[in-house]
Amino acid sequence: MMERTDVETLFSTIDEATLLLKKQLGYSYLEALVESGENMFQGEVLQEGVFDSVKERLEASVKAFAEIEYKTEDIRRAFQLCLLKGMKEGIQPHHEMTPDAVALFVSYLFNKFTQEKKELSLLDPAVGTGNLVTAILNNAEGKEVTGYGVDADELLLRLAFVNANLQKHGIELFNGDSLGSLYIDPVDAIVCDLPVGHYPNEERAATYRLKANNGMSYTHHLFIEQCAHHIKEGGYMFLLIPNFMFEGEEAKSLHEFINETCYIQGLLQLPVSMFKNDRHAKSIFVLQKKGAGAKAPKQVLLAELPSFTNMAAMEKMMVQMNNWFDTEFAKR
Repeated sequence: MMERTDVETLFSTIDEATLLLKKQLGYSYLEALVESGENMFQGEVLQEGVFDSVKERLEASVKAFAEIEYKTEDIRRAFQLCLLKGMKEGIQPHHEMTPDAVALFVSYLFNKFTQEKKELSLLDPAVGTGNLVTAILNNAEGKEVTGYGVDADELLLRLAFVNANLQKHGIELFNGDSLGSLYIDPVDAIVCDLPVGHYPNEERAATYRLKANNGMSYTHHLFIEQCAHHIKEGGYMFLLIPNFMFEGEEAKSLHEFINETCYIQGLLQLPVSMFKNDRHAKSIFVLQKKGAGAKAPKQVLLAELPSFTNMAAMEKMMVQMNNWFDTEFAKR
């Protein structure tokens, strides 16, 4: 019998406690996950009125978590497995998490483009459960990163709060419409899996340059404008965008806005096989805001990424990309 990994052990511990609370409190799995995660962070069972027999089992789970010094990446991955299980109960499309392989690849890009910075601030304006931003924080190489996150969904934000606490990341989280006023100073970098669709608040959309000429505006277009407003000059944006973003009648305005405010550094198309439908396929779009310290690349980093499970093809791609970074950053 194979020995269980720390991720499997931790998933089992959190999952068992979550299922107990789900049944005892009549919560959904994700609501119960918030409670079990908070118990493990605080080191005690916080819920009142649970049966003594249930409390004993919950206390055993809390103790089991405390007895092992888990790596932050193991905690993130175990919590992610719990999130994926909870989302199978029935989840809105905008609640879906960024795939783990993509989160780690964005972490690689983040480290490469910000290689000269040792201290920086990072914002995810659609933070969701915090999986993408904590993946970056866990893999930031020798950097001190101050994290911020915004989301309109209270349950997702509570999950992000517990997720960050268990990994011991001090991320400031804000509940609200990310396209409203953000009371956050401009940051050095932004990462965002852009929400895709139409933005229902037409009054607020009207304050944006990238509002639609007719009908409701595209949320993903407005997010790009919002990101450009909340990043410092020379700062980088790592955006997961739908492949169809530059199609349609609003594409011209989007092109013009990006060209006026940013330098396009890279566009990396993710493997279509990762997505259930070709229409849902995405790319990683890397932008640098114009201004002090910003520079257009001699050649934009363009690539169609192979399947992340094809190790030989990925190794070849990484060699090519590392060569690009060596060449480009030697001139900066």
